[in-house]
Amino acid sequence: MPTIPEASHPPMQFTTNIVQQDAKEILRRDRMRAKTLLAEHQPHGPLAFYKKAGTQPAKVKSIAVTDAAVTYTCKVDIGSPATSYELLIDTGSSNTWVGSGKEYVTSKTSHNTREAFQISYGSGSCSGTQYIDQVSLGEGLVIPKQAIGVATKADGMNGIDGILGIGPVDLTQGTVQFGERVPTVTDNLYKNKTIPTESIGIFYQPTTSADPVPNGELTFGGIDASKCEGEMTWVPITKTSPANKYWGIDQTVTYGDGATLMKNCAGIVDTGTTLLMISTDAFNAYKKATGAKLDENTGLLTVTEEQFKNMQSMMFHIGETPFEFTANAQRWPSQLGTMMGGKEGQIYLIVADMGELSGKGMDFINGFGWLQRFYSVYDTTNGRVGIANTKYTKAESN
Repeated sequence: MPTIPEASHPPMQFTTNIVQQDAKEILRRDRMRAKTLLAEHQPHGPLAFYKKAGTQPAKVKSIAVTDAAVTYTCKVDIGSPATSYELLIDTGSSNTWVGSGKEYVTSKTSHNTREAFQISYGSGSCSGTQYIDQVSLGEGLVIPKQAIGVATKADGMNGIDGILGIGPVDLTQGTVQFGERVPTVTDNLYKNKTIPTESIGIFYQPTTSADPVPNGELTFGGIDASKCEGEMTWVPITKTSPANKYWGIDQTVTYGDGATLMKNCAGIVDTGTTLLMISTDAFNAYKKATGAKLDENTGLLTVTEEQFKNMQSMMFHIGETPFEFTANAQRWPSQLGTMMGGKEGQIYLIVADMGELSGKGMDFINGFGWLQRFYSVYDTTNGRVGIANTKYTKAESN
């Protein structure tokens, strides 16, 4: 099996931002995202890389990354001398552009291509002119000539300066005037031999506060082994559609002493989903096993203190490895309870109903609530996903 080396460059720091909406709104957004993904409206996974050369990708509707209940922003330097921009990290789109908040500042490295660009994100859009400029993502991660969009119009993009698109290059087809694909930042880092493989590693420190603070790392072209505990488990992208259009994997999920919630089902790992979403039948089995009740105010499951003391771990069997998801990991952070419309002191759970029965090709979404307990790697070169434990996997942070 191909190996991904330890990162030779420091990781990029990013900040997790939780949209301060009530839990019903968060759940609504997650379910709408799930329905859109099930409808194959956003094929942003590695399958896009294996299309035959010269084929024209079908037009697709993108999900607005700014509609997600959880977003991630990072500082990117553009130009020389550089201007810093706060860009939203999007694994579901591939163009990098600025101009939504802070205006683009030209410098000696700026080159106006005179080509128009336009991107639609569903509820938001932007348009303007394509430039070539120097882009720095951090120490040693400098791209001398990166295509970027400079927006003169940007709708639905409040609070950010633009987007850092780190999805597949095929998603850039048709976004510029003459229709050609636009090399992404990851493409160029790999092409310039700055990174040895086209992969992205993501690490989180579990979020316990609504305040936006740096609590994540994005590693290009390698793995930050210092954040992993034990070996990395690699699994190929699932063959089941539509999960195989995204970062889809197969997994079996059990609760406690072995009660099976789902067996060898296909689903996806997704940074843009907040909760751990599972099919309705699996959700009902989980609800019965925990004794949890649905809270009318939040739409989330809730348990009493006594029930929580007796809750057991969920086990996610991915490849040959069982990954433990503790009772504490299943709990919505207590400090965020009132933020999302809950009662102070009440215990809420992050396991939620997708609103669809199993057997439709996407039976789960391991979202942010799950991913923040593990180190995940998205390996485009080899069409696979990697998962490893971290020191936060079993932390009592909630």
